Amino acid sequence: MGKKLIRFDWAMKTLLRDKSNFDVLEGFLGALLEDDNMQILSILESETNQKDENDKFIRVDLLLQDSQNRKIYIEILNTSEWNYLASLLYPPSKIILEKQALENDFSDISKIISISILYFNLGTGDDYLYYGTTNFRGINTGNPLVIRKQVEIPSVFEPKYKLVEKQIFPEYYLITVERYKNVIQKKIDEWIYIFKNNEVAEGSTSKNIDQAELKLAEINMDEAERKRYEKFLINVARDRDVINTARVEGIVEGEKIGMEKGKQQTFEKIAKQMKADNEPIEKIIKFTGLTKEQVEELG
Repeated sequence: MGKKLIRFDWAMKTLLRDKSNFDVLEGFLGALLEDDNMQILSILESETNQKDENDKFIRVDLLLQDSQNRKIYIEILNTSEWNYLASLLYPPSKIILEKQALENDFSDISKIISISILYFNLGTGDDYLYYGTTNFRGINTGNPLVIRKQVEIPSVFEPKYKLVEKQIFPEYYLITVERYKNVIQKKIDEWIYIFKNNEVAEGSTSKNIDQAELKLAEINMDEAERKRYEKFLINVARDRDVINTARVEGIVEGEKIGMEKGKQQTFEKIAKQMKADNEPIEKIIKFTGLTKEQVEELG
């Protein structure tokens, strides 16, 4: 068994916001996007990047450059079941528009990516890693809408321009940690193994995963950090118990309602037959427990 690591969601709230630890995030993103030359340019702090250890919503916004020198905006979410869908539906592109008005760095964004690390099962799929995007197709032709932007080509004499394709609609990656079966098939699996087990799988070779093992080790925490982390773990366990309890109570209540409905339908069927046999209404009420109004409404 390897070193015990802190949970990755806690690391995102704390250590991984430090520039000296960007290599860990670069390793994870490089494995997911299959590009080992990812470079984080900056972490973007905003009102939505919350700090309180009681939060159930952890988010890091990054400006990144890939091996093709493209600037990519990436949003990484670690969140609870309670508020996940609401956070996913808040469009990352809206944040880009807000930033673009203030900072030139955002004027040449090539791609927007939203990555969700989920510690619960969303839906009924049979995979642990999902990809999705937004596409617009012509209703009449079925052909995709291609967005292009005019860009200037450097020229000695006079400016020249060309149209280049822009990917302005967000791409989505969903990682459902609980569905992962601890089988390493590709580089990203080595990181998902960390998310699920809080340790590095034996034989892992993904870029910078050795730095994750070094920098995220529990043993590195001082006493104050450990107390904050333990409080965070207690909150995570409590929230999960609340969700599980709500599920059980919902199932029991659903079964109870179903049984009552079935019993009601049985008595209504009996009452209909008794009415067809011209039995007195008083007898039907006494035998089925239905009210006079309910019996009279039956066909």
